[in-house]
Amino acid sequence: VQLQASGGGLVRPGGSLRLSCAASGSDFRINAMGWYRQAPGKQRDLVAVITVGGGTTYADSVKGRFTVSRVNAKNTVYLQMNSLEPEDTAVYYCMAGTTWNPRYWGQGTLVTVSS
Repeated sequence: VQLQASGGGLVRPGGSLRLSCAASGSDFRINAMGWYRQAPGKQRDLVAVITVGGGTTYADSVKGRFTVSRVNAKNTVYLQMNSLEPEDTAVYYCMAGTTWNPRYWGQGTLVTVSS
């Protein structure tokens, strides 16, 4: 399985960005896709994940601001990020696997929130 992410960039505080991730290939062990992020000097943490059935898991810090969605027919997952804060600055990694056990990672896309 290969994951191709896009959509990162520089945005001002309060702004919005949308990340996309398309998966190619298949693995019957995958039941979730989503996003983790890693800020400089910190570990990689879950941001938002959505299962095949539509169940979602969000980090507390992004609830109400970020929305994860997917189009199963396209094997594509999206992350709509609103009201971005400087603390959201990180490399965002697309993942596929189970919610807390990613099996595959995308290449990472940098999101920088700065004025």
